[in-house]
Amino acid sequence: MELVNKLKELASIPGISGYEDQVKEKLREWLKPYTDVKEDRIGNLIVEAGSGDERIVFMAHVDEIGLLITGITPDGKLTFRKIGGIDDRLLYGRHVDVITENGKIDGVIGAIPPHLNIEGRSDTVPWHQLTIDIGAENRNEAADLGVKALDFAVFKKHFSILNGRYVSCRSLDDRFGAVVLFEVIRRIFTENLEPGLNGKIVFAFTVQEENGLKGARFLANSYSPDYAIAIDSFGCCNLLTGDVRPGQGPVIRAVDNSAIYSRKLALRVRDIATKADIPVQVGTTGGGTDSSAFEHKSEILTLSAPIKYLHSEVEMMNLKDIEALANLLTLVALKL
Repeated sequence: MELVNKLKELASIPGISGYEDQVKEKLREWLKPYTDVKEDRIGNLIVEAGSGDERIVFMAHVDEIGLLITGITPDGKLTFRKIGGIDDRLLYGRHVDVITENGKIDGVIGAIPPHLNIEGRSDTVPWHQLTIDIGAENRNEAADLGVKALDFAVFKKHFSILNGRYVSCRSLDDRFGAVVLFEVIRRIFTENLEPGLNGKIVFAFTVQEENGLKGARFLANSYSPDYAIAIDSFGCCNLLTGDVRPGQGPVIRAVDNSAIYSRKLALRVRDIATKADIPVQVGTTGGGTDSSAFEHKSEILTLSAPIKYLHSEVEMMNLKDIEALANLLTLVALKL
């Protein structure tokens, strides 16, 4: 499945909020055969299709959660701060990739073995008490490896296909959304769908979503569409998210911590899906998405795919949902 190969390639590229350049370079490479791409001052990549009034802005963010290096200790370890929503429980005893200007180096966040845990403590160690060990014995040796403050680190990437139906990897949120957005753009320009668009459609690969929707907020100063639709993850599956499950179709994300999305727009999208025999789910979850940056000027909505274990190394989603969401989004671009 071509979309899975694209997802594996894009998810494997490191790029925390504010450090998305490598991800954007790959997207530019993918988009070049089909259309022109521009970049705004904050760093969003933008593709425009159609003409006339601004009808829809579609957004998918390209940044991921991670760690920003803040310094080097005298014994050669790296201090850091979290970028984005990372549960401290997920940091202890982890492999990371440290991204420097000279390339990638391996690092680990150490853990005290039970043999030496003389106090018998089992509570979570807070992030500010942890460091990244890169095998250096002192500050100079770490610096010689090319590490410095304001480099960054991400969880070691491992891409798994489970039971032929699921994919699991860190940064499915929201690299899957970027892949879906790319696929819709590819279809529009290769299948001669652009003349059928009802106005100008803007596709934006946004930056800095995980640290406050910064890219989308900047974008909202440039565009005033009738509809603003984010393509982002839907963290499932617990009491808050009800019956939404991977493999049951894309999700119309009706409510989260950032917005109550347009009911009228949600019903229109659901009608488009029903007429095309695309199964959809409707649900509420936590967090927030880029579309809420447009709530003062546009009808807003978020279209999602369910992801288990969100914001962890083992984010997991069903392959069917990716393809179905690409099909739905193509129809929404043409029929809304």
